[in-house]
Amino acid sequence: MQTLATAMQRRQAAMPQRLRLYTTEYKELPQALILTGARGCGKSTFLLHHSQGKRILYFSADNPKIIGESLYEIVSYIFMTGYEGVIIDEIHYALNWSIHLKALYDDFPGKILWASDSSSLVLRTGEGDLSRRYVPIKMPLMSFREYLYIETGKEYPKYTLGACELPVQPDAGLLNHFHNYRQYGTRPFYRDRDFEARYMAVIDKTLNNDIPFFLPSITDNNLRLMRAIIGTLAQSSIPRVQVTSLCADWNIGAEKLYQLLFVMESVGLIRIVRLQGDTKARSVGAKMLFADPCAYYVLNADRDTEREAYIVNCFNLSGYTVEAMRDEKKGDYLVSINNNATTIEIGGKNKKSKAAAFVLRDNTDYPVGNAIPLWLAGMMW
Repeated sequence: MQTLATAMQRRQAAMPQRLRLYTTEYKELPQALILTGARGCGKSTFLLHHSQGKRILYFSADNPKIIGESLYEIVSYIFMTGYEGVIIDEIHYALNWSIHLKALYDDFPGKILWASDSSSLVLRTGEGDLSRRYVPIKMPLMSFREYLYIETGKEYPKYTLGACELPVQPDAGLLNHFHNYRQYGTRPFYRDRDFEARYMAVIDKTLNNDIPFFLPSITDNNLRLMRAIIGTLAQSSIPRVQVTSLCADWNIGAEKLYQLLFVMESVGLIRIVRLQGDTKARSVGAKMLFADPCAYYVLNADRDTEREAYIVNCFNLSGYTVEAMRDEKKGDYLVSINNNATTIEIGGKNKKSKAAAFVLRDNTDYPVGNAIPLWLAGMMW
């Protein structure tokens, strides 16, 4: 117990002075929650920040001193020693974790139970009925607005698509920050050394540790195929995956390929953009992009596709549903929120809007008419 408490103190002492705005702007947390989000997005820091002023003990379920022990027994003992709550990181590493979380919630009413994991799939794989007990919270990748705060200490308001008032006036300094953000600013660990090496380690751990948990029947050939898909997305200027050729090349059935793609999307590696109105369960979508646009820089991938992935990421993390337009003459994407839909086109500084309501332009500073600079999209959340 003392070892866990000391480790938690070390983590709290190492927390940066400026935290993500998502972390500090989030108000009171529910008594029981499951926090999910991509690896390295700041989930542990989020929960440690909100534990301040409370007698809560943090531990990770993948701690070698804990693996193999009963989660229920560990947490019960923690509560018996006077703690009012626990933070359990990497929850899927605990054996029968969902059944134990359900029992802990029922047997210790009023105690704080916060769990976290790298994928929202963890909620689907749980055997216990957690939906009525634990509030799901999904932590997004970091916005340009948050990156600016960490870099400058200045907090700017969120931007609403089409708003006349700018959250901040663009200058050379801001545009330079935006250039850097697109290369490495979506995860707080960008300030650490060897960002690219750590980013690649995140991809490797996601492939080798997380995906096999959510898809136990996975084989070495499946893992190689997923790496090939990542390589295809990095090298292609047309972000699409051909099901027939992949199945033939890798001797895999279509159903298994769809499963792999679904899990890769669920753990935050890729984002599948469906065609407008497409409701088919088995679909690779109209376009396939990296879920984190920084992957294009780390993997030295196509920059035009990075621009598209960046905008899709911005709208998706701002709460929009994003669909690829059936008629590309009318625009690239249909974005919808609160039953309001609009069309957008994406391109360089001279890109025309076609028939879209808005055109998102790269390498521009101020909005003009229906043309919006790319940096503003990063201020929407």
